[in-house]
Amino acid sequence: MTAAAQLDRISDQLARLIAIPSVTGDEAAVQETMAELFAESGMEVVRHDVELDEVAELPGFPGVEIDRATLPIVAAHRRGSRPGPRLMLLGHVDVVPPGEANSWTSPAFEPRLVGGNMYGRGACDMKGGVVAILEAVRLVAPDDLAGEIVAVAVPSEEDGGAGTFAALARGLTADACVITEPTDLDVVVAHAGAITFTLDVPGKAAHASVRTEGVSALDNLSYLVGSLAEDEAQRNAEEADPLMTALGLPYPTIIGRVAGGTWASSVMDRVLADGRYGVRLGQNCDEAEAELRRVVAAAAAGHSFLAANPPRVSVWGGRFDSAALPTDHPLPTSLRASASRATGDAPALIGVPYGADMRLCINHGNTPTVMYGPGHVRLAHAADEYVPIAQVAECAEVLATWIRSQLG
Repeated sequence: MTAAAQLDRISDQLARLIAIPSVTGDEAAVQETMAELFAESGMEVVRHDVELDEVAELPGFPGVEIDRATLPIVAAHRRGSRPGPRLMLLGHVDVVPPGEANSWTSPAFEPRLVGGNMYGRGACDMKGGVVAILEAVRLVAPDDLAGEIVAVAVPSEEDGGAGTFAALARGLTADACVITEPTDLDVVVAHAGAITFTLDVPGKAAHASVRTEGVSALDNLSYLVGSLAEDEAQRNAEEADPLMTALGLPYPTIIGRVAGGTWASSVMDRVLADGRYGVRLGQNCDEAEAELRRVVAAAAAGHSFLAANPPRVSVWGGRFDSAALPTDHPLPTSLRASASRATGDAPALIGVPYGADMRLCINHGNTPTVMYGPGHVRLAHAADEYVPIAQVAECAEVLATWIRSQLG
């Protein structure tokens, strides 16, 4: 196949996936297509429709934020002609909502190819990476292999990773795994985590004309946000790992949603604020939650009103632990060497400030895992999201080179 024909096939497959609006919680249709595409690539396809109840009570379940009953998983196997290790390529097919339609140049689920870039919701995060997996397995002949490739398409990454957790529970583990998240073709060996929280902040109601007789819950929230900002600065200043310090702010804290008040001329007596709290490298979600609660409690204790009327903290939704592999581990070193052979350039080994399914493979699946994929994370979740088709092709070639180096 010529390079032009390969790029055309990648573009066609990617457009086909983007056109399916697989927003988290609604992945059944795109998984039907994934099963078809894996079968077209010559792989043995196995469907795993896992009931949520089957995994929700297992230790380490990462939580969900979208109501669902089933986790549709597609696994595709290519077995070599003789025994050997198992390598796994993993990607998620769910995408975040497109947001305001007028923020897009063209409709989010109508893929368009412009100047070598494919645009559409999910192009970068991470259907481009999923297509790189499809193309990589096409490039490797099974007669050349000693061992097995398993390619896995999972749902529910965006709201916590329940799809990957369920896949691991079904035995989809490996001797090594690459997740093709958008890393701009660098190799991610460490990532932070995050928890989602709500602050329920009290106040005291009063008429606006005598507002000083009340206590504004919004002002109280502002005070707590200041304390969280001080905590953020301290936590980041304490980090010593160069993979994370290179990020500048590896563990951000934000308030992303605020609701409160019942009347325009009344002092607010309650505010609810939803936010995100970073999980530090080497830390799990329980430890980060304890830190968050200590910060809020200490701040409340130093406040005249909140000391007697403490705010409530609840932690909910997806729980993203941190995870890391040593930079000299055989997986990142072999992948980096394969990239150098395939392209002439060795990618950087980096850390990232966001949570990912990588931590589930490492911490719960006992599967050494890195992230390596096409597209830049700055484009993920954004309007006019896109991925360069050439990067998808390069990622596929590197993955195929790596597979041959490990199973050949």
